[in-house]
Amino acid sequence: MMFIANSKWAVTLVCVGFFGLFSAAAAVDVHMRPDGPDAERLGMKQAYPVCAQALIRPECRVGTWSANEKVAASSLVRPSGDPMPLPRWPDAPAIAYRWGFSSKTLDDFMADTKTTGLMVIKDGRVVAERYQYGRQPDMRFRSFSMAKTFTAMLVGIAHGKGLIRSLDDKAADYWPEIAPSAYGQTTIRNLLRMSSGVPFRELYTWTPDDDIWLWGRVLFLPENRMRPEKIVEYLNTKTSREAEQGARFKYATIETEILGRVLSRAAGMSISQMTQDWLWQPMGAEAEARWLLAGADQGEGTGGSFNATLRDYGRFGVLLANDGLRGAVQVIPRDYLLDATDAARQPPAFRPRSATPGMGYGYQTWIAPFKERTFALQGIHGQHIMVQPKSGIVMVQTSVNDQPSGRQDPRPYQMRDALWLGVLKSLGGITE
Repeated sequence: MMFIANSKWAVTLVCVGFFGLFSAAAAVDVHMRPDGPDAERLGMKQAYPVCAQALIRPECRVGTWSANEKVAASSLVRPSGDPMPLPRWPDAPAIAYRWGFSSKTLDDFMADTKTTGLMVIKDGRVVAERYQYGRQPDMRFRSFSMAKTFTAMLVGIAHGKGLIRSLDDKAADYWPEIAPSAYGQTTIRNLLRMSSGVPFRELYTWTPDDDIWLWGRVLFLPENRMRPEKIVEYLNTKTSREAEQGARFKYATIETEILGRVLSRAAGMSISQMTQDWLWQPMGAEAEARWLLAGADQGEGTGGSFNATLRDYGRFGVLLANDGLRGAVQVIPRDYLLDATDAARQPPAFRPRSATPGMGYGYQTWIAPFKERTFALQGIHGQHIMVQPKSGIVMVQTSVNDQPSGRQDPRPYQMRDALWLGVLKSLGGITE
């Protein structure tokens, strides 16, 4: 492998058989830069350090969120021996987008946002691949809540295999220890839609009035290590609802964490093993992935703790764009995937502009307010996989945005939306 400087921004990566993807002597244009917006504050002079406090220490975010297994216990997901090809599209149209009164390019987007990795794919061909802050293609990026959609797809596969009898079974049917809780009496379908109705405040303030902080303490406090009964005790204190289950969407990561533990019990195997056997290998991942583990029960963090390379996130986006099909193999049941991502299949309260003022919510997946089926995986601090199946367009972004959802400066997300519209327009996608 050798690196040839092309300009201050671009680096051309020339490799032979890199990750087993490309034929001998193939040239792969991967644009990389060692810096990026606000790079010194984000730790460039310290070579982007890794630390356990990255959520509250900006200088640790770049390094930690592309090397998470260095600060937390994790479980391995092995790749496929038959990677899905991601050929380049050498004569692809240039991507442009509108920002205010100006026309912008992909390089402008990178220079204006704290994006660590960006990939655009059309019909399984790579249109563009960008990295900054010294990130490289072999690094695994933290999914944050993009992991929720991975979890939902595993639920669909388990249901297709008959390991989950019905999506209308209650959580306690598979995890009887939580039967006294309102969560235990919530159906799997309503957990998929984040509609248990159980009060939960996901504020990202990391203070005692923030339920996601309290839930995190249950999972990760040192004194709770290897004490799964602490999880059961906490859940069984939640016996009331503020709304009837299934009536409305309210974002709550705890519901995905419960869903993952229900799934593991139903299937009789770990989430990591399921991911490997049911998704990563049949999909054709090229690189190892990892799930971070909770200390209390060593369970995978299905609400936000998956870690994979940008290219394998792209492959997952391609699989979703192909309605769960790779070649002749239906990896994810098609009808379930449509139930998860099609606005027309959602109850009225979960459709775009009803679930939220903009996006709708399917099965742990965000649904865009377009006439054409378009959906997204989203994680705090700017992680996204955008998918439009009919046009075959996928966009993957990993980021180190300053604020999490609900507290963020809206500009990085407005820019993301503008870029996505520009990608669709530039590559023949549908924008309404």
